[in-house]
Amino acid sequence: MNLARLETTLFASAIFLGAFLLFSVEPLVAKEILPWFGGSAAVWSTCLVFYQAALLVGYVYAFIVTRRLRSPAQAAIHTFLLLASLALLPIGPGATWTAPNVTHPARLILLMLSGTIGLPFVVLSATNPLLQDWLAQRSAPNPFRLFALSNFASLAALFLYPTVFEPKFDIKKQTFWWSGAFVLFAALCVTSAWRGRTGNAKTEFLLRGARSSSVPLRMQLTWFALAACGSMLLLSVTNHLDENVAAVPLLWVLPLGTYLLSFVFSFGSNLYRPQIWLRLLAFALGILAYASYNINAVEAFQITIPVSLAGLFVCCMFCHGELNRLRPETSHLTGFYVMIAAGGAAGAILIGLLAPQIFGGIYELPITLFLTAVLALAISWNDGAWPMHLLWVGVSACMAAAVVSNVQAYHQDTLTLRRSFYGSLRVVQSPHAGPQQHRTLFHGTIQHGAQFLLPPGRTRPTTYYGPDSGIGIVLRECFDRPKRVGIVGLGAGTLASYAKPEDTFRFYEINHQVIEIAASLFFYLQECRAQLQIVEGDARLSLEHDQSPPFDVLTLDAFSGDAIPVHLLTREAFTLYLRHLRPGGVMAFHVSNNYLDLAPVVAQLAQEIAFQSVLVRNHADQDELILPADWVLVTRNEAVLQNAAIRIRAIPIPRHPGLHVWTDSYNNLIQLFKMPDVR
Repeated sequence: MNLARLETTLFASAIFLGAFLLFSVEPLVAKEILPWFGGSAAVWSTCLVFYQAALLVGYVYAFIVTRRLRSPAQAAIHTFLLLASLALLPIGPGATWTAPNVTHPARLILLMLSGTIGLPFVVLSATNPLLQDWLAQRSAPNPFRLFALSNFASLAALFLYPTVFEPKFDIKKQTFWWSGAFVLFAALCVTSAWRGRTGNAKTEFLLRGARSSSVPLRMQLTWFALAACGSMLLLSVTNHLDENVAAVPLLWVLPLGTYLLSFVFSFGSNLYRPQIWLRLLAFALGILAYASYNINAVEAFQITIPVSLAGLFVCCMFCHGELNRLRPETSHLTGFYVMIAAGGAAGAILIGLLAPQIFGGIYELPITLFLTAVLALAISWNDGAWPMHLLWVGVSACMAAAVVSNVQAYHQDTLTLRRSFYGSLRVVQSPHAGPQQHRTLFHGTIQHGAQFLLPPGRTRPTTYYGPDSGIGIVLRECFDRPKRVGIVGLGAGTLASYAKPEDTFRFYEINHQVIEIAASLFFYLQECRAQLQIVEGDARLSLEHDQSPPFDVLTLDAFSGDAIPVHLLTREAFTLYLRHLRPGGVMAFHVSNNYLDLAPVVAQLAQEIAFQSVLVRNHADQDELILPADWVLVTRNEAVLQNAAIRIRAIPIPRHPGLHVWTDSYNNLIQLFKMPDVR
């Protein structure tokens, strides 16, 4: 009995460590490559597609070897793959993979991840079904509980990454410790494999006999649909948060952690009761449908995040609770996991890869909610009474209406609606003609520029770039001579309104669709009086190869939704900016953000290079389409710092205790979250 318990502990330890490593490498690698692709939230969605696909490969591998090979051969081939994985350590893509300006970033990300972490990831993902099958051969009771254990380990990894690993260790140290832990995992797994090969021959024979029977196709499709629905919910809610809050690891791991928590409760406890959770599901779908419809509102994150995560948890509890309720006998264990992984991969591909190509707007969340309602209707049809049938017919109809309403909301007064790897863009024109008629560019829910259509208002700067904004004052008053201005982030091209005939304005823009929209639907670029240059591609990569003369003003205004890419706010980035700045020049950082207090980061970096920094805040003016904006000006030019307009609007930059200088391998966004007013 003691030996059996020891063996079970050995197997459980290997499963726990494997799952922990599997889900700690996900945010680690995603964070490492995020700066290479402009800080886009789509980096995480693409990584999730890879993770789900690699998980499927691992489960298929486990299914094939357990069906086709006997125990000794299974142990031998798995040992070989583990040893081959060690050759790829330390984990992660090297500098040779640093992305140039590419047309299809998702394709390059998938290729990069496959070539660098593909084999270790597949081996880790195969651990859970393989070891459970080996335990089943040794007559272990209910190996499905180890699925809950693996999800608990995954959840622990996701919780510890943003709270412990990310704040305390840079990327290099994280990679070192992960690689060392993988060596320990390989040792545990090899030991488990060779213990597993000595399983009970009679039990193995009985399992092989039971496997000769087939699971009904309808049941397999139900498993697939439930897993796909859960995966689609995960990516849809994650996209919603990343697009409208921030593309940061914390907001990647929270939805994924919620998703895994539902697996833990579904497979590791008796919490799931269909009649109770079906009623909760109807309420959760309504809450999430409202969140997806309310596309022009940016709620405080203390409301947005908990509501979205609570809705996701209830929906995933339904999907995964039904999976556990409908699970097969242990003889079909690996086949069951293959269908779960296949559904997860299909859902991730639909949301992460196909939706941005098919849809102009972000419609996937309401569509997924509708499919969830239809799935609940189908599953409850045979088990529920007529009141339950009527409930889900009604909920399905409401979710269909939510899809229609969401599409209509995106198209209302919209001149163009486009989407790419870098997000969703809309240009909305106010409905009433006259001097106040204007067009507004939205990236997600955030304005990225607006312009009156008729003169003289058409020549006036608006939104974050008004005459009293930090950048407006610098461009209006601080340089009398012809000036060279570099601008990271094009938007509607509003800053071109400050250009004079002998000036040079050079814009850096990563998204080709933004360039097309600014050139065709707004007039700032068309009527610019200066020499105008537009460089397409990631600004930092472009600046590294830029041989143009230095700038008098270098403006950093690059957004994805409401998230500033952190690779533009690091020590290495500042060193690059200094190379492109004339003596007496000004760096202007637009740090307006609903959720992140970025001014202290800029101030700390400025102090390190012996520059002074000042935070300039202007007030809103609705009649002039002026929005409140925070600009941090970094310079050694005393004339700029003593400018009367700047001094009047300057406010102290708050200090954050424990804030370390950001580098390309270290940043910590958690301590910068702020609590906006909710009124």
